[in-house]
Amino acid sequence: MSSIPKTEQSTSSQGFRKTGEQAISETPLHPRRRSRRIMVGPVPVGGGAPISVQSMTNTVTADINATLQQIAELAAAGCDIVRVAVPSQDDADALPIIAKKSPIPVIADIHFQSKYVFQAIDAGCAAVRVNPGNIRKFDQVGPEICKAATDAGISLRIGVNAGSLDKDIYARYGGPTPEALVASALKEAHMFEDVGFHDFKISVKHHDPVTTVQTYRLLASKGDWPLHLGVTEAGPSWQGTIKSCLAFGALLAEGIGDTIRVSLSAPPVEEVKVGCKILEYLGLRQRHFDIISCPSCGRAQVDVIELAKEVTEGLKDITAPIRVAVMGCIVNGPGEAREADLGVASGNGKGQIIIKGKVVQTVPEDQIVPTLLERAKEIAAQMDAKAAAQGETLPEAGPMVVPVTGRAS
Repeated sequence: MSSIPKTEQSTSSQGFRKTGEQAISETPLHPRRRSRRIMVGPVPVGGGAPISVQSMTNTVTADINATLQQIAELAAAGCDIVRVAVPSQDDADALPIIAKKSPIPVIADIHFQSKYVFQAIDAGCAAVRVNPGNIRKFDQVGPEICKAATDAGISLRIGVNAGSLDKDIYARYGGPTPEALVASALKEAHMFEDVGFHDFKISVKHHDPVTTVQTYRLLASKGDWPLHLGVTEAGPSWQGTIKSCLAFGALLAEGIGDTIRVSLSAPPVEEVKVGCKILEYLGLRQRHFDIISCPSCGRAQVDVIELAKEVTEGLKDITAPIRVAVMGCIVNGPGEAREADLGVASGNGKGQIIIKGKVVQTVPEDQIVPTLLERAKEIAAQMDAKAAAQGETLPEAGPMVVPVTGRAS
């Protein structure tokens, strides 16, 4: 894949749309699908740009302080783009302050009322999620929305969920099949492109991960639009995490997808944590703290489950890419611990603390956790200091950028 050519971007009064360096991000598993690039504020989406993580606030948007507080928590967890719901006039009135004070780009989520779309654009939102399927008289207001977005230099997100499929398309295909969802998305895309607007991304969400994968594969074959991945109504935390990992893992491993949102019936910060880890484990985002721990079994001579839980909690704020191994017996323990930056091989009421393959200390079982935490923080501080000395920073959040060179077009 050759590098993506630099394109001119308009600049809004908020100073958005600065394309910056044309970075390419690749999974080691498959070349990225070619897609055109749009901007969501200063965050590039598509065109090989690093895959961004999105979430959505669950506060009442009109409660400005609560909404900004939650956005700050999402940004601290690694969120790149945040969406806020705008179902009322009070919510629309809050957008100028939220858009101005948010540390990450804000997308206004608009349904039914087209007037809120124009208010969101005027408020300085970085993008608008507009659903042509439920906007009243969209055939009339659609071109006006496209013109307003173009004038403001912002992008839009369009697309369909299984639960909001057009009735005629639903009847034609007999339900929310991959073909039906893609037909709906293509209809919307052509509505925008027919008036000369191309600065949009598409989502085609379904609650079933297999249908989701089939749908995005089909849509990806139809054009070069940047794609927003999501499994809609995925469910409670454990269930939704599994569904999202299955669908996102399959698609991202094939190079499909430019931005993601994990939808969970859980606090939004949990969505961001899952999304970031999916990208980390696929090699698409800078790895932060990672723990390797063995499953509990009859060979374990310590409570591995509790050890792993305590170590994870104690190091949850570490951003350095340190890998810690917590092992419960001598079968795999020493070997796995040697492969980590720091590890413990436990048994017989004690633990061997291993750093870079060498046993540096043996401690009683009740001192394993505090010793690991102390050593881990020392190693993390050394990593930070080394990066600073080299003029680098270990990112607290944000996608990993992997330049691609030497690949044929």
